[in-house]
Parts: sequence; C-alpha cells; structure tokens
Amino acid sequence: MDKPVIILGAKGIAHPALEIFNSNEVVVYGFLDEDESLHGTELNVVPVLGNPEDDGYLKLIGKKCEAFVAVDDNQYRQFLVKLLNERRKVQPINAVHKTAYISTDAVIGHGNFINARVNIGAASEVGSHGIFHSGAILDHGVKVADFAQIGAGAVINSGVSIGKGAFIGSGVTVVSGVKIGENARVGAGSVVISDVEDDATVFGNPAAPIKQ
Repeated sequence: MDKPVIILGAKGIAHPALEIFNSNEVVVYGFLDEDESLHGTELNVVPVLGNPEDDGYLKLIGKKCEAFVAVDDNQYRQFLVKLLNERRKVQPINAVHKTAYISTDAVIGHGNFINARVNIGAASEVGSHGIFHSGAILDHGVKVADFAQIGAGAVINSGVSIGKGAFIGSGVTVVSGVKIGENARVGAGSVVISDVEDDATVFGNPAAPIKQ
C-alpha cells in the first residue's frame, strides 16, 4: 500500500490496528478521536491529531491517505463509516494481521479488523466493517454480515450465518448451520446449538435466551 493511513479512533482496537499496519509496513499518519483530552498525545509515537469530524484532517483522506475505523462501539462505528462514505467518497481499508489466514476462496468486504491468527475458511463470505479478534475461526461456508463482531478464540463452524451487528463473545462455539440474527448477542464461552433471533441475548451451554 503506497498511501499512509489515518485511523479514526484512538482507544479500544486502535492500538492493535496500529500494530497490524506496522507489521505490514504500512505508515500510520495519525489518529482522530472525539475525546479532546487525547488530542496532542501519542500512541506508540503516532500522534492523536484531532476530531474525526474536523474537515482539516478529513480532507487528507482519499487523495493523500487511506482511512481505517478503529471503534468498538457499533453505532459510532457506523456513523464514522457513513461520514467517510458521504464526505470523502471512500471506503475504509481492511486491517489484516500478517498471521491471519484468509482462504483464496473467501470473500471479504471493506474496513474489517482481522487480528492475529484469525482463520477464515473456504467459500466464506465476510461483509464490511466487522471486528474479528485474535484466534477467531470461521470454518468453510460461513456468512458474516456487516458490522458483526467475533470475540477472541470463538469457533464458528461450517455453514453458520451471522446477521448484521451481531456480537459473538470470546470463546464461543457456534455449531454448524446455525443462524445468528441481526444485533444478537452471544455471551462469552457459550455453545450455540440452535438459531438466535434478531436482537436476542443468549448465554450458556447450551446457549439460552436471557430475559431483558
């Protein structure tokens, strides 16, 4: 990649995102974060320049710099992606750790955070702006919609479908063929053996709904 990257967000996954770009010898120009107390500070010698909505910095994105959204909060992540799409007419790039494995037969969209030792199997389809933490495994034929988040060490078996904005906690196992609905949440360490409805929260072995 010839252009340097501006990372939107300076907390949460921002630090590992910086490490991913460094490991791939991609220059990070700086961070943009809404937290004014971070402005003028540095993250591993890379400066936090200002606010993501500041046109002075946004205008660098597109012609001179690429962008990556490093924000864990799904609503704010979606807001920043929309901001880049509408004001800069760009899509965020993928941040893929050099130890991750993505099958040559898999398809991935834009703006995904794919950390160390993530495995994405053959014929899998991954949307855009997802977060895949260290060691997550997607077996063959898995479908993951936009803005989903898969926790560290989670195992998503073959033929599973994960809806937009779903959250899968660390160490979760989802058995083959299960459908996880939009904005559903699966608690850490759970074993999911049946479909999870949209907006539902499940936990346990086997995973069962938690009443709100």
